[in-house]
Amino acid sequence: METAKDIKDFLMTRRAKITPDQVGLPASGRRRVPGLRREEVAFLAGVSAEYYVQIERGQIAGVSDEVLHAIATALQLDDVETTHLFDLARAATKAGKKASRARSPRQQVTQSLQALIDSMVGAPTIVQNGRLDIVAANPLGRALYGAVYEHQPEPPNLARFIFLADRADEIFPNWEKAADDAVALLRVEATRSPYSKAVAALVGELATRSTEFGTRWAAHDVRAHRSGTKQFHHSAVGDMTLRFEALDVASAPGLTVIGYTAEPASPSHEALMLLSSWAATERDALSVHATESTHPHAPKQPRG
Repeated sequence: METAKDIKDFLMTRRAKITPDQVGLPASGRRRVPGLRREEVAFLAGVSAEYYVQIERGQIAGVSDEVLHAIATALQLDDVETTHLFDLARAATKAGKKASRARSPRQQVTQSLQALIDSMVGAPTIVQNGRLDIVAANPLGRALYGAVYEHQPEPPNLARFIFLADRADEIFPNWEKAADDAVALLRVEATRSPYSKAVAALVGELATRSTEFGTRWAAHDVRAHRSGTKQFHHSAVGDMTLRFEALDVASAPGLTVIGYTAEPASPSHEALMLLSSWAATERDALSVHATESTHPHAPKQPRG
């Protein structure tokens, strides 16, 4: 990743979203660009215009935390955007480069973690990494994301499915939000791991093959994925609106457990119960097929 360019584009897109009125400055004079001018950001942050211009050009190594916080305040960055700015600054330093290279590219799900999510019988649950690969799921989670698993070999990647699969807008009825979220989460991961070949390859593939992805990537939006609601359409049970909670795995940095529930006594809850029954039926059918394939002459169980 080009850290200096990312710093420049991130700061430029952030100040383009802030009007002088929002920060109590007069909106006098003709403006060539939307939002704040560089000198206005410098004034609000309490630094010289020349110093801020250097920072926006990507010369951020050595900039103090106090100055970064002042810039974040001037640009009215939220918590996720502020953390992203600090991650960009960290990536620009030698220490940040060493830390990024030292981060393990392999993130494995332990047996205990798999057992934990398998025990969450009534809640579809997946384990996702920063690259948006689904690295594990419980049976109901696999059923919920069945179309994603069918589209590509394991581990399936949500971003690749959202932007490249023909059925993506059917599976995710609110496709625009799903697309925005996917890119914003990938942007965060790309900054945390600027030397990850896997992340760079995925971003390059999607930028080459999808103009929708490229447009969103250029916006430099970032966000967290902690809780909220998500809409699904499943071919077997129809539409569902599910609540989700995302929890980071302390023992495996970079992995996140995401569990889904439905509002009690709602149509989505009924659909989720149907999905559970459908998934169990599918598993039983596969189990019988596997047994018959392995033991073709085994006596069949009588019905009734």
